[in-house]
Amino acid sequence: MKEAILNKAAELFLTHGFKTVTMDQLASEMGISKKTIYSHFSNKNDLVDASTNDLFDKISCGVDRICTLGKNPIEEIYEIKKYVMLHLKDEKSSPQYQLQKYYPNTFKVLQKRQFAMMQDCFLSNIKKGIAQGIYRENLVPEFILRIYYSGVNAIKDVDLFPPSINGIGALMDQYLEYHLRGIVSSKGLGILKETLSTHTKEK
Repeated sequence: MKEAILNKAAELFLTHGFKTVTMDQLASEMGISKKTIYSHFSNKNDLVDASTNDLFDKISCGVDRICTLGKNPIEEIYEIKKYVMLHLKDEKSSPQYQLQKYYPNTFKVLQKRQFAMMQDCFLSNIKKGIAQGIYRENLVPEFILRIYYSGVNAIKDVDLFPPSINGIGALMDQYLEYHLRGIVSSKGLGILKETLSTHTKEK
């Protein structure tokens, strides 16, 4: 039951926002009593913390698996983006903004975990891309990693990118292309164009 509550809570939070969803709504959606929820989680803060970290763990495992498949660096990044968006949804409820505003402690922990994950996977991606001649050889991997990380978080800032502009999925597509065009070599540009063509057809 605890796992079912975590899964449903994460789904509702991503769809409607962390502030909007109530314990009553969660209980109603699951057809259970609030008492059952409180037998596993002491309060909403506890539930938000547990559900977001549980979702992050699942996403991290999937990302780690993709990084072991031996894809070229550009394909790898697009596969990761596709996988993450399947879990986070292309919603306009600005869940990250609400998490940051109303549950700042949980937000800070997730930010640290996210950066640690990106250090493991994306730093390796950059170095692999340079070694394969797909990324420019004069790149500084640690700098590129931090620029990429900053950009991914910036497009989730509702003050900079209001929900009315586009869904997060479309923004991520635009940002990824922008980012990759800045670091690919001439060889990598050809691969990027092929990847973009395939990615567009899959939509």
